[in-house]
Amino acid sequence: MLVAPSILSADFGKLNEEIRAICEGGCDLVHVDVMDGHFVPNMTIGPVVVNPVSKVSTAPLDIHLMVEDNAFFVDLFASCKPKYISFHIESEKHPHRLIQKIRGLGIKPAIVLNPHTPPEAIEYLLEDLDMVLLMSVNPGFGGQKFIKSVVEKALKLKELINKRNPNCLIEVDGGVNDKNIHELKNAGVDIVVAGSYVYGADDYSKAIKSLQV
Repeated sequence: MLVAPSILSADFGKLNEEIRAICEGGCDLVHVDVMDGHFVPNMTIGPVVVNPVSKVSTAPLDIHLMVEDNAFFVDLFASCKPKYISFHIESEKHPHRLIQKIRGLGIKPAIVLNPHTPPEAIEYLLEDLDMVLLMSVNPGFGGQKFIKSVVEKALKLKELINKRNPNCLIEVDGGVNDKNIHELKNAGVDIVVAGSYVYGADDYSKAIKSLQV
């Protein structure tokens, strides 16, 4: 299991130190939540913060857009050279065009599904994706309780992926901890996002390693 700590839960007063700590702690990716205050009821950070993060981080960036104007934000964050940019299917009218745009920038495209959105909604996009991110909380805030139905959803998504694009990875974001990590692993999940579980721990390295099952 790959682990992508979310910097949404970091102490932004010492962000450089927080990024170095999770990288030294063995994280596989650094998850960056971008919120516009429209698609979700919260606002977070822009390139003025994320560009320095990309320079400090020794792990690749995993940028999760929770926005309405996806193409605008893709252009905005392309200079940060993330490994992945994921966007919500619920906010995009032309997902295939956006997938092509992201890949054309040399970035791996991913789609995010909110808790209520079924995997079948993106069945005919799977062949063009590198990753699907399943929200296991309602997007917009950190520290929420894990929605258990995402385990069943991951199993269904895995069936579609095996049929359409076996190389596509599954990521889960929200309420992940050492109590549900094995269930997620058994459901075929490849990457987990963990914010408060990692940044709320006394030992970041120990928390990260407890999820790398």
